[in-house]
Amino acid sequence: MTHVVVTGATSGIGLGLATRLSAAGADVIMAIRNPAKGACVATHIRAAVPDAKLTIKQLDLASLASIAALGEELNTAGRPIDILVNNAAVIARRQRDTTADGFELQFGTNHLGHFALTGRLLPLLRAARSPRVVTMSAMAARNGRLRFDDLQSARRYSPMRAYGQSKLANLIFARELDRRSREAGWGVTSNAAHPGMSKPDPQFSGTESSTDERFMRWSQRLVPFMWQDIEEGIKPALYAASSPQAAGGAFYGPHGFFEAAGGGVQEARIPARATNEADARRLWEISEQLTGVRFPKLD
Repeated sequence: MTHVVVTGATSGIGLGLATRLSAAGADVIMAIRNPAKGACVATHIRAAVPDAKLTIKQLDLASLASIAALGEELNTAGRPIDILVNNAAVIARRQRDTTADGFELQFGTNHLGHFALTGRLLPLLRAARSPRVVTMSAMAARNGRLRFDDLQSARRYSPMRAYGQSKLANLIFARELDRRSREAGWGVTSNAAHPGMSKPDPQFSGTESSTDERFMRWSQRLVPFMWQDIEEGIKPALYAASSPQAAGGAFYGPHGFFEAAGGGVQEARIPARATNEADARRLWEISEQLTGVRFPKLD
């Protein structure tokens, strides 16, 4: 049975993925911050998928200690992981905030948290037959920029600037992980996806998704063709995670206008800043230093 870990599985894309993957027969670990909400969401999923195999595990991606604890627990259990979906995200917080370890909240959660989690789970991924890591980026990565002199947005903070940087970092990480896996023979396929512009589910909207709701509602009324339901938004990630044709290092998004909505799945345009190998190596080294999580060294 396929063993899957999905972060942020209690709302939005994560909830959609957990539902669809469990409906396909996967054994899904919902790695989430709030176990009580997780239990409620699991009940919701089982109403649609009665035989869903769901396990709730507590994970706060804004805490390196929480990430280490889950990594130790899963590694002790020793069950190989076939698919890891790095999905959870903090989105455009109006005010700068920090993680438990002092990182800017969006960069620390969206990128550093998933970097550390993937590193902790790498032994279990490598133990699987054909493991995949899918990291969720966003359309905002196109305007993102790695500001190596201010990665923590300490000198200047802007909600979308910090979010764009974190989503660009997600995309760079996904591609660099695949490059390193191929070079070192880890056997892990890593790719990225983005959901376009997907409507949040008001029933299970997460506290992480703090984008200006008034703007979202206004935009959905003004240009409804640019927005899609979650069932459409999860398709790029599903393809990246499960299709035999999904390639390592690739980036998948909706096959529609501006890759925003509709029309199935296509390879998304990769921003030029995500193809700079020197930046990718530098970000990787900084991420190892900041998180204390070291991947196997390349020869």
